[in-house]
Amino acid sequence: MGRHSKPTESKAKRNSVIALAGLVPTGLVAAANAGGATIVLPFLTTAKASPLTDAPAKQAPAPEPEAIVPEPATATPAFAAAPAPAPAAAPAPLPEGPLGIPAINYDAYRSAERVLAERNPTCGISWMQVAGVGRVESSHANGGKADERGNLIEPIIGLPLDGSLPGQAVITDTDGGALDGDTVYDRAVGPTQFIPSTWALYGTDGNGDGVADPQNLYDAAASTASYLCDGGTNMRDIVSATKAILRYNNSMAYVANVTAWSLAYSTGVNPSSADLPRIH
Repeated sequence: MGRHSKPTESKAKRNSVIALAGLVPTGLVAAANAGGATIVLPFLTTAKASPLTDAPAKQAPAPEPEAIVPEPATATPAFAAAPAPAPAAAPAPLPEGPLGIPAINYDAYRSAERVLAERNPTCGISWMQVAGVGRVESSHANGGKADERGNLIEPIIGLPLDGSLPGQAVITDTDGGALDGDTVYDRAVGPTQFIPSTWALYGTDGNGDGVADPQNLYDAAASTASYLCDGGTNMRDIVSATKAILRYNNSMAYVANVTAWSLAYSTGVNPSSADLPRIH
């Protein structure tokens, strides 16, 4: 808004006189002259007013009204609107792993390696060894069927461990069906197929959300690494690594398959059929 200075008293009085003089019509003066009346305008005379008479008198010309020049308004500075925040950049797509490992699984396996490097650096487990387990147990969660946080689209739940298959152990329910939905027998759960009682010991929060979920790729991968590294394992040593994998599944054919896929992911060359004996 513009600012204007307050007129001085003398200036205000002069302007009032000018305004009053302009408000007296010429006809009113003529009528008063005809009737012998006397008109006195306040603030116009400094001495005693002379009455108007019939004698003709030369009237002084009315003063020109003084032009009042208003002070220029002070322009209000314009403030530019704050720019709208730029939209957050979309995260870069995850790269796929070697030999067709789905991107989300590949990221989970590498995350597990980083977690164990911090928690158990003497173990020396590689993401390729974790990926070998993931490939053998569930073909990388059935080809990476998980959302961007690693949660499986459909839970993976194995057969009841009731001894009905050759070489299958009998394991009765240990979790009240909380993880596998079975209150009679335990079932292996998740992409790396943990038995509920084993998950209770080694379940690891691999993605930092405060929950260890066997149906989450990051949690399952970190838990697999934790299980393999338990007991002072050195996963850089073939003998020590073999013992650790046998704890996972007591089958040398299973060890051969996991090891063959681990080597394949490190070299980028698919294993031959001779390297993958049938697991009984």
